[in-house]
Amino acid sequence: MEKIALAGLLPDEISSQLNLAPAFRGKQIFKWISLGAESFDAMTNLSKDLRSSLEEKAVLRSSCVKQVFKDSDGTVKLQIKTFDGLLIETVLLTDIEGRKTACVSCQAGCAMACAFCQTGHLGFARNLTAAEIVEQFLFLEKECGELQNIVFMGMGEPMLNLDSIRKAIAVLTNKEGRALGTKRITLSTCGIIKGIYDLADNGPKIRLALSLTTADPDLRAALMPVTKTNPLPEVRKAIDYYAKKSGRRVTLEAALLAGQNTGPDSARRMIEFARGIDVNINLIPWNPIEALPFKEPSQKECEDFVNALEAAGLNVTLRRRRGAGIKGACGQLGSTKFSKE
Repeated sequence: MEKIALAGLLPDEISSQLNLAPAFRGKQIFKWISLGAESFDAMTNLSKDLRSSLEEKAVLRSSCVKQVFKDSDGTVKLQIKTFDGLLIETVLLTDIEGRKTACVSCQAGCAMACAFCQTGHLGFARNLTAAEIVEQFLFLEKECGELQNIVFMGMGEPMLNLDSIRKAIAVLTNKEGRALGTKRITLSTCGIIKGIYDLADNGPKIRLALSLTTADPDLRAALMPVTKTNPLPEVRKAIDYYAKKSGRRVTLEAALLAGQNTGPDSARRMIEFARGIDVNINLIPWNPIEALPFKEPSQKECEDFVNALEAAGLNVTLRRRRGAGIKGACGQLGSTKFSKE
């Protein structure tokens, strides 16, 4: 972009990149951005001349909301257009207690090619900038009110854009702005070993989720090509290391596919994978995606799988489907459109 995208900058960076004096002007602008200001004219504690200067040099939003989709279950999906014409999606999830979570994207498309995921069939365009990630959160807050949590579970593989994610987290947790706590932030990976160790050693200390799907190495390699270069035994060591280093329990996620990963052998393998690691398990009935050769599991399949894991002493949650009516559920992002216009 020709102008500076301010949403991805910290207060001192705003001051330095815009050559502001006194330096506290950066804090003022940063605070306004965190409050959702949509124009420099809204920043009433800045002089008119400074606001005009900012208008020439910078933008508060490098992207814009193209479409808003609302499901009857309260889920909201935003289709966002980037400065270079790519379309990404972000989702607002609300739990039964009314807490709001932003599910944000970190890439335009995804290179991981997971067989059961719509985003994985789009291909990969580019990583999103820190500003584009923060802007998703701000757009959702404007549409839906104050958010309590953020999860990096939208389009793309977070471990392949860790620098931008770290910067976005630094902005969102900064005490001069939104001041989100790191316990309210979760990153989900399909199992990039190098990234897991990097996050464990270099932070930030956020919650980690592994999209496991199955602990059968052959089936996982067929469903998730990332397994071929990131073998399950090494992934297991990495998440165990993360749990011990961070002191935070890791979540194992599995999209349940009818007749594929719901049987007794799949349960046994998942129990073996999870045993001895500080984890909880989230099971997600697969959400239907046109043209993909999978089926939704029956209620009995789900219940039998849950019962088998619980009988082994594991902490298991069978998640409710949310957002499927607007193609905003897990695995469905990118259904509306992706390529440049």
